[in-house]
Amino acid sequence: QVQLVESGGGLVQAGGSLRLSCAPSASIFSFNAMGWYRQGPGNQRDLVASINWGDITNYADSVKGRFTITRDNAKNTVHLQMNSLKPEDTDVYYCAADSAKTRYWGQGTQVTVSS
Repeated sequence: QVQLVESGGGLVQAGGSLRLSCAPSASIFSFNAMGWYRQGPGNQRDLVASINWGDITNYADSVKGRFTITRDNAKNTVHLQMNSLKPEDTDVYYCAADSAKTRYWGQGTQVTVSS
């Protein structure tokens, strides 16, 4: 069973930076796309950033200009560089990866931004 392993979360002051990383526990196939979600205030996880095989990226409006998503296709690894962090960025961040048929989720990593 493949699972996504996240790292890089933690506590940082406002204006600081964190870099999240996500990689599968096993490398059997390539994912079509990978991304990051955060829980948000609703009952559905909200997209933060995504990137597909062709390096086409998509960002939530709230993080544009501050966050950068990158991907190493050979390693099926995705990173989220988070700069100029704000307290409102505090959340649990979940890695997601799409195969042809399946959406895989990481366990979530806590990002806390202090004032």
